Amino acid sequence: MIDLLGYAFFQNALLGSLLTAIVCGVVGTYIVTRRLVFISGGITHASFGGLGLGFYLNSNPILLALVFAIASAFGVEFMSKRHGVREDSAIAAFWALGMALGVIFIFLTPGFAPNLNAFLFGNILTITAMDIVWIALFAAVLLLFVGLFFREIIYVSFDSDFAATQRLPVKLIEYTMMLFVAITIVLSIRLVGIMLLMSLLTLPQMTANLFTANFAKIAIYSIVVGFAGCVAGLLLSYYLNVPSGAFIILVLVGFFLLAKVAVSLKK
Repeated sequence: MIDLLGYAFFQNALLGSLLTAIVCGVVGTYIVTRRLVFISGGITHASFGGLGLGFYLNSNPILLALVFAIASAFGVEFMSKRHGVREDSAIAAFWALGMALGVIFIFLTPGFAPNLNAFLFGNILTITAMDIVWIALFAAVLLLFVGLFFREIIYVSFDSDFAATQRLPVKLIEYTMMLFVAITIVLSIRLVGIMLLMSLLTLPQMTANLFTANFAKIAIYSIVVGFAGCVAGLLLSYYLNVPSGAFIILVLVGFFLLAKVAVSLKK
């Protein structure tokens, strides 16, 4: 472990894991509280269309994945609230559309799409210093917004209809948090990949929720659990030479099961 810390790529991986754990801990708490887990899955898979387009155009796949993710997040919110489309139907439509476009663009891309496995299954060892800068800037903006509108976010998370009767900026909170959800998903793709990302936004929160129902405490505990899972998964993946995303999720599942057993024994 000490020897690994001397490598720049491992330092980047640890710092990236910490920052990702922070943003996923905060955003994931909002997702779980508002029961938006299915939406996060839809946004995650819709972003695959952007990745495919990026490979096809030989441009930045993360940037185009971000465009697809934000468009699908706002699209689901708009269609379900303004046009009477059932939320699960809107999610399924964007989910399927994004995956279909991604497959088509990758198929049309000449040669082999580079780093595709890293986007699908995750490889935190590929994170760069510039990636860390972007995640750090986003984490700062996210924490600032949550700090300024914490009370409003709590109200909207638990009962948006009641929040509206209190004349709180429900639409602002909902659309801004959906924007943060989309950005968090895209910035976290390299950690665990598209296929497993939804678990990173829910498993730490589920584990924390076993010990507390307080929104702020769930977010804090989720950050600790998420970072611990990332570090353990990172070490295992490094020594076994396998994608980091799968081991991170396996470790987080293990944490949840252990916490569940511990809580059951106390009862």
